[in-house]
Amino acid sequence: MGALVAGSPAVLTGLTLVGGVYLVWHGARTAAAPATPTAAEVAAETDWAVLVRGVGVSGLNPKGLLIFLALLPQFTDPDGGWPIAGQIGVLGLVFVLTCAVFYLALGSFARLVLHARPTAARVVSRLSGVAMIVIGVLLVLERLTT
Repeated sequence: MGALVAGSPAVLTGLTLVGGVYLVWHGARTAAAPATPTAAEVAAETDWAVLVRGVGVSGLNPKGLLIFLALLPQFTDPDGGWPIAGQIGVLGLVFVLTCAVFYLALGSFARLVLHARPTAARVVSRLSGVAMIVIGVLLVLERLTT
């Protein structure tokens, strides 16, 4: 996909426009009807179910693949004692562990605060929706004006 996008500015423009429109649509839905789980939903969901869902969402996110393809190779040493694949593997493991610790702490804090305050959860959801709309509009405008 990277080679296709790099070789064709029209593909990048198309992907950016589709992504921007999707962000606006998703942001509008989120701002209009913010998700606030009920106490029964929270009680019914086990910690393992939350963990599996989080790993699934993160694992299916293409940004993770971009980290391994675009960012980590910059930090490898072709003349080093380890093969490049081994270096990227160790760097990737460090990245994954760092993200796991950060998001575990952030998720635990958010759960503690937002589940205790449903109004705050709705406000955060609405602000997230507005932020998605702004980012989507900026992406579309940037692509259309270049």
